[in-house]
Amino acid sequence: MVSRLPAVDRPRDLDSVAVVGGTVASGLVDVTDDLGALDSTGWWAVVLPFEGPPVCARFERRRPSGAVPRSAARWAGPPAEAWTSSLDAAGFASRVERIRAAIADGDVYQVNLTRRLRAPLPREASMLALGGALAAGNPAPFAAVVEVPEAGVRVASASPELFLSRRGRRVRSSPIKGTAAPGRAFTAKDRAENVMIVDLVRNDLGRVCVPGSVRVPALLAEEEHPGLTHLVSTVEGELRPGTGWPELIAATFPPGSVTGAPKLAALDHIARLEPVPRGVYCGAVGWVDADRHEGELNVAIRTFWVDDGELCLGTGGAVTWDSTAADEWAETELKAARLLAVASPRSPR
Repeated sequence: MVSRLPAVDRPRDLDSVAVVGGTVASGLVDVTDDLGALDSTGWWAVVLPFEGPPVCARFERRRPSGAVPRSAARWAGPPAEAWTSSLDAAGFASRVERIRAAIADGDVYQVNLTRRLRAPLPREASMLALGGALAAGNPAPFAAVVEVPEAGVRVASASPELFLSRRGRRVRSSPIKGTAAPGRAFTAKDRAENVMIVDLVRNDLGRVCVPGSVRVPALLAEEEHPGLTHLVSTVEGELRPGTGWPELIAATFPPGSVTGAPKLAALDHIARLEPVPRGVYCGAVGWVDADRHEGELNVAIRTFWVDDGELCLGTGGAVTWDSTAADEWAETELKAARLLAVASPRSPR
């Protein structure tokens, strides 16, 4: 039985639509927070906030999306000077030092520290139009747009990172850890970050995969993305009989690359240090074809979402013992700069 989420105030002239996985989906049928629905029937758009209930939206009509999502409206974002940050440079720096102190005490090895950028957004603004602007200005392999006003979900993602892919019993995750400007070499810190998270993802998948089936076919591969180069590794395995999407997500969510290691200890530090909830940011967005037992979820980084009438964007990075506050702040600026240039006339400082 699919349990519907409570209705919310619906912005005028906004239809439910999902553009994800090379598909445009329309004709909303059901909205539920029950992950068991992903093992039932139909095609679902999925949004998993970092905190809060999941949103699974089943659509009845699908067609190929082409290269760029299309909207009748052009994107007109907030002015650059309207953006504000949940943490300024000094506040961010103090939190970096608190994480380093926790690492020195042996509490954690790595904590992902983030901040939220926000700016007022016209209520009628189309995330489909923003998705088109991102596809043109910041193309990404796991891009997604999900507008489900019935559930209060408005998301446009330009994520470069795969959280989970499932094809039958085969599952795969490709965590990103390590970021550099184009042409710059990765550091020992970048490589250490990545290896830590690969170990975490191996353990997470090992909780639901056939013993001995979890392996790492790619470690520390370099990938070029708009304005950035990343270190990417891949971990895969075979789901145990009797496990499905609810068990897989319970074992692996939130993604290790945006939490830290050990995951539970890192989550405790995140809850204490970050002044606002992450919302959709650092969660996951994607699709599931329940009939074919297939699906793909991104890590919701490089992702815009609407919260209480504001357009939001998160940015962050992994703090380790070798981190400096200045370098970590600069990484958050680097990750946000190109996206802000797409969303607004010029990047705010």
